[in-house]
Amino acid sequence: MQPKCVQICREDNVATLLHDAGAAADVEVVGEAAQGIVRATEPIRAGHKLALLAIQAGEPIVKYGFTIGEATRPIAAGEWVHLHNCRSRHDEGSSSLDLQTGVRGETRYE
Repeated sequence: MQPKCVQICREDNVATLLHDAGAAADVEVVGEAAQGIVRATEPIRAGHKLALLAIQAGEPIVKYGFTIGEATRPIAAGEWVHLHNCRSRHDEGSSSLDLQTGVRGETRYE
C-alpha cells in the first residue's frame, strides 16, 4: 500500500502522514489542496509532518493555513518536520523538548 499524507490548505508546506512511510517511499498527497507525490527522504511515522517542498532556515512552517513554527535549518522536500528542525515562534521551551517523547528537558520523573 502506498503511504498517504493529507495537505489541508494550498499554502501548507507540510502535510500529516496517514500511514508510516519508509525512506525513499513515494507518498501520495491527498486532500482538497493535494499537490501530487512527495518522496520521503527518511522513515517517518504516521501522524508526523512531512515537508512538501524545500523550506529554508527561518522560513515559516505552515499547516492548516497557519504558521505553526519556523525552520531552524534548511529542510528538504520529503523530510520529517519535527522538533529537530522546527521551533515555535511562541514558546521558547518547545525547542528543548525530547525528540521521541516530547518531554521538557527540565522535567524529572522519579
